[in-house]
Amino acid sequence: MSLAEKQQQLIDDYQIIEDPVERFSAIVGLGKNSKGFPESARVDENLVPGCTSRVWLIGEVDDQNRAHFQLDAEAPGIKGVATLLCSLYSGEPVEEIASVEPEFVSALRIDRNLTTTRLNGLHHIRKRMLEIAGVPSNAP
Repeated sequence: MSLAEKQQQLIDDYQIIEDPVERFSAIVGLGKNSKGFPESARVDENLVPGCTSRVWLIGEVDDQNRAHFQLDAEAPGIKGVATLLCSLYSGEPVEEIASVEPEFVSALRIDRNLTTTRLNGLHHIRKRMLEIAGVPSNAP
């Protein structure tokens, strides 16, 4: 399955929840239930610059040129949405990560539940993911 198809599947899965408020609550719950971020990685070097609340992001690119990410955040809303970002992009080829924008944010109307500042934070999280993946800064 391509990354674009994976994203469409994510959109389809969450659009089953018709009420946007309930949908956003489910996404927040996803973040609350996410586990496994190493406590040792909650250090300043892993903070995503430009986020209002503290967001830690770690990742690597494996020998098959696929990126893997883990994230933790203090704010439940951003943690839920960022957890979706990580699940979308983790395990995917670097080239696809660079070319596929996180359209699920607008498709699921998540952008209506986040302030402009929080949306800007999501942009910074994606930018940091691209940096970890080794994508040049002039890439999308």
